[in-house]
Amino acid sequence: MSAADVPTVKRPFFRRKKTCPFTGSYAPAIDWKDTKTLSRYISERGKIIPSRITAVSQKKQRELAKAIKRARFMGLLPYVQTETEQRPARPPRS
Repeated sequence: MSAADVPTVKRPFFRRKKTCPFTGSYAPAIDWKDTKTLSRYISERGKIIPSRITAVSQKKQRELAKAIKRARFMGLLPYVQTETEQRPARPPRS
């Protein structure tokens, strides 16, 4: 039996573990007044995106949720986004 006759074993796909974007020396601070950063963690319907999708650590996810809720209470972020805000209106059919 030669080396050409032996089937090669494919290695499974290696997925790198996501790192928290708020930990580290140059990470941005979580602040309720920073609506640009907070809006990245809100879905198009206005819900807070879970940490399993955003890769935010548990501690920072709690801080993030609290900051989003404070910004909503102060009127900086919407509680719910309607469909008209998301996409432009379709032209009428002729």
